[in-house]
Amino acid sequence: MEIHYENTVTSTSDHILVLDKDMALVYSDYQTKGRGQRGNSWESESGKNLTFSFMLKPKEMRADKQFVISKLISISLINTLKRHNIVATIKWPNDIYVADKKIAGILIENVVTSSCRLSKLICGIGLNVNQSTFVSNAPNPISMGQISNCVFSREDILDVFCEEFKKLYTLNNINDSSTIDKLYWEMLYRREQWCEYVDNQGRFEGMIVGVGQCGELMIEKREGNKRFEYLFKEVSYVIR
Repeated sequence: MEIHYENTVTSTSDHILVLDKDMALVYSDYQTKGRGQRGNSWESESGKNLTFSFMLKPKEMRADKQFVISKLISISLINTLKRHNIVATIKWPNDIYVADKKIAGILIENVVTSSCRLSKLICGIGLNVNQSTFVSNAPNPISMGQISNCVFSREDILDVFCEEFKKLYTLNNINDSSTIDKLYWEMLYRREQWCEYVDNQGRFEGMIVGVGQCGELMIEKREGNKRFEYLFKEVSYVIR
């Protein structure tokens, strides 16, 4: 990837849009308006963590296949952490967890053509690296430094991530994602365990039994033994 560094930006995703280059990446010490999922902001102490974005322009990729990119990024982050002796899982759809704490988040924004093809994807990532204290109301953050009790080189971690992502992106056919699907499933947080969730009917006990091609989460409810499919924001985890 072509890597660009900026000391301070509004957000790395905004900056990458200005560059408008395939496989270009921007990382920054500080974002004044860093974005997270559900319109949230992303807390990151200046110079402590990795906040970066990159752009992809996949040729002839259908819009309904975009979740493959989310899987690729999630798996690449898991592999990056593993190479730094940290075991993590993917909390559906694309948060990265160590035990029950969040260490990284992903936000993907798409530009779709009139023929329902993806002309570009802007992939924003926040990875907690060396931050030791979190002051926002985020319920469960954790950093690599807190886990390993050491200081990491952000640049080295970024190099490892780029290596892992490029390996997966170039070796796998995004229109035949069976290998990626298998890896994503094996790395999924709370898969095949009875746990508590909340949907529009209230709290329930369920088991994750699958993930669809468009990213829908399949949960079997213990009561009634019925399987339900949820899209993003339709179900939430109960984490104590």
